[in-house]
Order: sequence, then C-alpha cells, then structure tokens
Amino acid sequence: MARAAIRYAQAVLDIALANNNASDVNGDMELIASTVKNNTELATFLLNPVISAQVKENALNEIFASATTGTKRLFQLLTSNQRFEILPAIAEKYTALYDESRGVQNAIVTTAVPMSTELEAKVLEKIKEISSKKITIQNVVDPSIIGGFILRIGDTQYNASIENKIQRLKREFSN
Repeated sequence: MARAAIRYAQAVLDIALANNNASDVNGDMELIASTVKNNTELATFLLNPVISAQVKENALNEIFASATTGTKRLFQLLTSNQRFEILPAIAEKYTALYDESRGVQNAIVTTAVPMSTELEAKVLEKIKEISSKKITIQNVVDPSIIGGFILRIGDTQYNASIENKIQRLKREFSN
C-alpha cells in the first residue's frame, strides 16, 4: 500500500510541477491529510468497502470543493482504480515529496512533553549542523519515552530518550 501511495503522490507532483501549481496542490494534500486524520467518520467512510467508489468521489468533491483540478483528477483516478483507502497516505507522501523537491527536509522530534520554543530553537540549531537543507520541525509527544528526545531526519534517527537508556541497561545486565 505504501508503494502505491508513493507512486500516486509522485505522479500528482509531476503533473502539478508541470502545471506550476504544486504549492496549491500541496495545500489540498495538507488539508486532506489533516481532515482525514482528525475525522474518524471520514476515515471509516473511505475504508468502507460497501460504499461505492463513485459515492466516495462525490463526497470528497463536496468536502473539498475548493480543491484544485489536479486534486479532483486524483479523486477520479482513485474512483476508477477503487483505491480510496490510500488517499491519506497519498496526501502525506505528496507533502513529503513536495518538500523534498524544494530542498526542505522534515525533522520529527519525539519528546515526553511538548517542546518549548527555546528547546525547539536549540534542536533546530543542532539539526543545521547535521543537514544543509532547510529543516522544518514536527514535535510528537510520547510520554512513554520518559524524558530526553528522539530525533528523526529522513532515514537517520538519533535516540537520546531515557526509555532507550533504560532498555540498553536492561540488555547489558541480562547478558
């Protein structure tokens, strides 16, 4: 499913870049991703195999009436291929590919509590030492890490969480 989402997202991005409206389509994709993520009824609706693809397309065209032509063509393509279940993944992949095409990289910082602006500035400064690209920070709160942070940039992860240190100590004592 992830590979299919990447292929659809890349195709939509290629068309949007050719039509010089990649930024507008990115706005659509961000809206779609956040709407589906925050609305369980819509997510369930898209996953429901009993509802026809045409009904799903009509509903999405109403919900996202202000969407660009490219986004609405994606809805048509998903109707003909009956692949609406991957729409949220397509939207997320599109945004990642769009950022990549602009030289922007997303860093995900997982902390036990929300980051303060002061800590975010320090993390951003440290990230700039690692990467020459423009970086945006996304903070994910996960109390299970107890303290510290986990930094993920692309395929690279740096785990400085207390939970990770405890697990390492457990492994050392069990050997």
